[in-house]
Amino acid sequence: MIEWQWSGFADLTAAELYEMLALRQQVFVLEQACLYPDIDGLDPGAHHLLGWRTVDGKRELAATLRCLAPGAKYEEMSLGRVVISPSTRGTGLGRELVAQGIACAQRLHPGHAIRIGAQAHLEAFYGSFGFVTVSAPYDEDGIMHIDMVRTAT
Repeated sequence: MIEWQWSGFADLTAAELYEMLALRQQVFVLEQACLYPDIDGLDPGAHHLLGWRTVDGKRELAATLRCLAPGAKYEEMSLGRVVISPSTRGTGLGRELVAQGIACAQRLHPGHAIRIGAQAHLEAFYGSFGFVTVSAPYDEDGIMHIDMVRTAT
């Protein structure tokens, strides 16, 4: 079972922030062998969704994403840094994370579209949530990406 936590940056404890950055580093930098500035200055203005699970009595971060307000990065609000831990892949947690993220983002910024910069191989996955591709594929840090937008509901 996943315990969802929706927090502003200033509301994260040092331990929660550490776990979030460690998971992002584990997947985006080490696993994907992608040297890029994950700490990009946008986290302090973002809201963060963290999905916690308990394994052998220990609380561990299983999933996270961030939501940026309209105008912070794009005209639309955006979801990014979407990541689940390798040990939870294939469990449906990615779908649950994105669904929770969309719902939280819509409550935070009602009436706004959501933009994502998705890895191109995940186009159908994000499309299943109503995101539509709005750009040609482009290389970002050695990985092909596309921009996708989900209209406001």
